[in-house]
Amino acid sequence: MGMSTQQRTAAPGRGLRLESLQDAADRLGVSVSTIRRLIADGKLTGYRLGNRILRVNPEEVDQTLQTTTAWARPAKRGGKQPAWVV
Repeated sequence: MGMSTQQRTAAPGRGLRLESLQDAADRLGVSVSTIRRLIADGKLTGYRLGNRILRVNPEEVDQTLQTTTAWARPAKRGGKQPAWVV
């Protein structure tokens, strides 16, 4: 059977560079499970090659990073802040 329209539009274009989940995880300093979770949550597109191989677009991986100036989570309402939060 041929590919559906949705599968064809989701396929990467020519010249698109893909990397393994392990390479993406190593670059970001996270686990492969985190990369898989981003794919499952729809925050990152996974490209399947055959039945077992899954790749990601490194540019898209980089776009998942967000800049922040906050270094700690705010305290819960009515709760005490951890001792390390000054």
